[in-house]
Amino acid sequence: MSPSPLPVALQAAADAQTLSLGETLGRGALAVVAYAVLGLILMIIGFFVIDMAIPGKLSRLIKVDCNPNATLLTGSGLTAVGLIVAASIWSSGGALHEGLLTTLVFGLVGIAVQTVAMVVFDKVVGISVRDLVRESDPQPGARLLAITHLVIGLITAVAVI
Repeated sequence: MSPSPLPVALQAAADAQTLSLGETLGRGALAVVAYAVLGLILMIIGFFVIDMAIPGKLSRLIKVDCNPNATLLTGSGLTAVGLIVAASIWSSGGALHEGLLTTLVFGLVGIAVQTVAMVVFDKVVGISVRDLVRESDPQPGARLLAITHLVIGLITAVAVI
């Protein structure tokens, strides 16, 4: 078989144009499922990391005790992980295996950075997550930490792009 006279990039583009609509949709659907599963795994990891940083069982604080501070901090932390996952997908450039690896690495880095930020806020600013979730009424400190989670997630997400 003789080599193609087209440069590699042009040959790849020509091959991509010959894919049927079904093949294109199938590959796209596979990518969506893969990213959704990885995003879900990262969200679960994020939940358990937050659970380790908060006294008591986080699911009980939210479901049974209806603790607004625990709910707000968990929701903001998971939203930040979602921002990082979305940015990692955006920056992957279409290569599925590289995008999944990028998403995994940056998602884990984002979770770690948020955990460190909670500890730093506790030590430097004096806003204790442990104290906040012991309160049954919404606390201003919980709002501040929630915003901090979101901003750290946004900064990490933009750094990924």
